[in-house]
Amino acid sequence: MQNTLTIYHTNDIHSHFESWTRIVHHIKTAQKRMQDKEESVFYFDCGDFMDRANPLTEGTLGQGNTLLLNQAGTFAATIGNNEGITLTKDELDALYTKADFPVLAANIFNEQGVRPPWAKRSEVFTTKDGLKVGVTGVTIAFQAFYESLGWQVKDPFLLLPEIVAELKKTSDIVIVLSHLGLNFDERMAEEIEGIDVILGAHTHHVLPQGKEINGTLIAQTGKFGMYLGEVNVQYDTSTKKITSKSAVLIDPFDEEEDREGLQLLNELMIKGEMELKQEVGTLKNPLHISWYEPSPFAQLMADALKEWCKTSYSMINSGVILESLPAGPVTKGDLHRICPHPINPCLVDLTGDEIKEIVNASLSQEMIHREVKGFGFRGKVMGRMAFSGITAEEELLEDRQLHVRRIEMNGEPIVDEEVYRVAVIDMFTFGKLYPAIARNENKTFMLPETLRDLLEWKLASMIG
Repeated sequence: MQNTLTIYHTNDIHSHFESWTRIVHHIKTAQKRMQDKEESVFYFDCGDFMDRANPLTEGTLGQGNTLLLNQAGTFAATIGNNEGITLTKDELDALYTKADFPVLAANIFNEQGVRPPWAKRSEVFTTKDGLKVGVTGVTIAFQAFYESLGWQVKDPFLLLPEIVAELKKTSDIVIVLSHLGLNFDERMAEEIEGIDVILGAHTHHVLPQGKEINGTLIAQTGKFGMYLGEVNVQYDTSTKKITSKSAVLIDPFDEEEDREGLQLLNELMIKGEMELKQEVGTLKNPLHISWYEPSPFAQLMADALKEWCKTSYSMINSGVILESLPAGPVTKGDLHRICPHPINPCLVDLTGDEIKEIVNASLSQEMIHREVKGFGFRGKVMGRMAFSGITAEEELLEDRQLHVRRIEMNGEPIVDEEVYRVAVIDMFTFGKLYPAIARNENKTFMLPETLRDLLEWKLASMIG
């Protein structure tokens, strides 16, 4: 006799709740439909469910997100980088205190090498007809960031073979909740025997029918709740052997909204916004931001970055400030609205030659107008670079392009071979924005403070 285990899964919601209550409605409807049948319905989340760009998340420090997962009947979740490295150690320790589900984060440890109480290595669930479902979870190993926050994050490929082997002995099906990204999921399927299903995340891939490698089915749903993932595992009820596996994506906008979920979401949104109404002071004069020309607000942000990092030089793109601030009271919500990014300060050692390369690239029209997605950036365009301690003398050429004629470091001509310690932001260390920074090995990440923390600190000297 055949039976079916239905597995629903989400990834990278990033506190985008536009479709959330519809997702919940679909899951709960399926569970009710199976109430009087032998078939079972599980729901898992694969990390980055929270994002501090949302006032609900910022105001509740992610604990509101945990309550939403509770209300959805989550069976288990793993953490993504937004849970792991945008909260302080104490905040992450508190994130799941009210969770009704296990958090499977097998490769996270404290500084003593002990897994924290909220993180479990694995869990075995049992369906109505006795099928044993072994589940583990792992997250991307951003070691420098985790270490700065007081955590250890281990290479998941050093841990997974043993965990999977153990689960294979006690379970009929083995599932990995992976916040590693599709390339690592493919490697996992190729290298580690015994995994039946990988529910993926992090790289925001859309896999309409999943992807099968070496008998392992990989599924991922994109981002922001654009789809709800459904994996159906058919098995023989007597032997408990899998006979088939399939993956599909469901458009949640075809669903009704879950009324209880909508009420809870609204309550948590109000709570988050109320927390952010706390005033940090009163601004005597307005602060103007421009993404395309030098502006006072961008300069203030560059000065704050330099002073906070206790160095002589800094550079930051003006696009991180989304709006100007008028004169008058300033609240935490104002700072969150204009600077919502989970971006942190970073110190990097750069030669004079490298600084020249970066300054010239940053002041090009192409870079100023460049639209950016990812890297923690929640704005629209990069914007013009603002400097503190660094002076770039520009001239307008006949083709209307700006040319950097001269660069000075605290009033002295830049020296090509000299090494300067420069405060930047961590998004510059990723990808191809500024290769000289990305490839540099001498980087120090200044966590847990975000840019709005620096901004609040700087404004404290200006406001009464």
